[in-house]
Amino acid sequence: MSQFWTYLNVSFIITCVLCISMNSCRYTENFYNGNEAKVEFSKDTVRFDTVFTSVGSATRNFKIKNPYSENLLISRINLENADNSFFRLNINGQDANDVSGVDIPGKDSIYVFVEVTIDPDQPLSNSPFVIEEYVNVEVNGNSQKVLLEAWGQNANYIPSTKNKAGLALLSCENDQVIWDDPKPYVVYGILFIDSCSLVLPPDCKIYVHGGIAIRDDIGTYNDGRIIMLKDGRILSNGTLEKPVIIQGDRLEPEYEEVAAQWTGIQIYPESTGNVFEHTIIKDGIVGLSIDSASSAILNFTQVFNHASRALISYHVNELKISNSLFHSASGETVLIKYGGNIKIDYTTIAGYTNQLAALYADNYRCTEEIFCGPILVNPLNLNIRNSIIAGNGSDELEMIDGTMKEDPLSFSFIMNNCLIKMDTLLNSRNFPNFFDNCENCASIKNTESLFLNVDELDFHLDTLSQAEMKALPISGIFLDLDGNIRDIANPDAGCFEYQN
Repeated sequence: MSQFWTYLNVSFIITCVLCISMNSCRYTENFYNGNEAKVEFSKDTVRFDTVFTSVGSATRNFKIKNPYSENLLISRINLENADNSFFRLNINGQDANDVSGVDIPGKDSIYVFVEVTIDPDQPLSNSPFVIEEYVNVEVNGNSQKVLLEAWGQNANYIPSTKNKAGLALLSCENDQVIWDDPKPYVVYGILFIDSCSLVLPPDCKIYVHGGIAIRDDIGTYNDGRIIMLKDGRILSNGTLEKPVIIQGDRLEPEYEEVAAQWTGIQIYPESTGNVFEHTIIKDGIVGLSIDSASSAILNFTQVFNHASRALISYHVNELKISNSLFHSASGETVLIKYGGNIKIDYTTIAGYTNQLAALYADNYRCTEEIFCGPILVNPLNLNIRNSIIAGNGSDELEMIDGTMKEDPLSFSFIMNNCLIKMDTLLNSRNFPNFFDNCENCASIKNTESLFLNVDELDFHLDTLSQAEMKALPISGIFLDLDGNIRDIANPDAGCFEYQN
């Protein structure tokens, strides 16, 4: 009997050693361990293309494929926002948003099921228009991603929710298209307007979904644009009580002051008749850019919080601005390049976010970038009245005449009753007699209280503001940006009339 148990014990030990040895070989030899290891996905984007009209759920899936003959050990599969996500994962049969150590046999694959539940009646801070999140997959120290997209609000998606990195054309045979649906409009991709007038009635809200996009025929670029082609125009007809708002589509509180959420509104060459009335344009890269031989009118318009400039005018045929406010740009707030005909009345241009000029204007362009080579000149006719050009730099107005005053007709500026922050401009050889062309203008000093609260971006006039009673009446302009009546005899400079 004792010999039997001795034999049994020895057999058991040998069996255990063999099992341990076999398992050890499996985990040390059978897994592909190349540093370049990557998986393949059945799709790189999972879209939930149903626009939910009530609380609803939907499920999609994708496969993670092992392209190698050996087994592949996935270190980790997880959702970026984990348990705070709108999405939920089932990874190879396991309900979890974060798993580790997933084994995929050679030339095999696993399924990842994705579910989303959305309530479109929740506020935008809880259920944004476009919901995006990545599934991260890590293998052998390499990280790969699959994008999840869903839509969380009832809206008019232009042209559709499938147009990320896409191009779309709005055309109406030279007629009008009116965006008068009470639901907001979400522009997805790049929208071109041609042979058509896009009319935006009071209270129209446009949210543009931007970000980095990739197309094989274009490459990598910033998505989210509204572009007027030659025969296209935009007529933004807001009112004081119901302005038109055009901005990025992220309305959560943490995005309230984030610029560069979308590219901006671009008026291409020869597009004429564009109008912005009681309109707010915010949170882009460039708020509004107006190109060669085009025209636009801006009344009671606010353009702010942009990563580059609030307004770029390049070789325009005609640009008229009144009772408007431009501020919070990372470059020059308003940039006027290569001449044009520009008229600005009762407007505040503030440059408190950097040391660049709040307003820059020139009349030339370089034909060769590095050394500027031979230059081309286009006449500049700049007329500014009853306006404020201010900021924290020493010179908030910068003007460059490409002809160095050799052709006086190529650089014409007339200013009246303006307040301008300037210092070295007055001593420059180009404009030694600046105030000869700036009648009743005044230079703003650092110590003077001008606005109510610059830190809070409140550009209403302070009680002791130098801008009070600085302007002269202009026929046809009786109200300020807030709709307040301007003083009949001695109005205030800038977009706001001081209120006691």
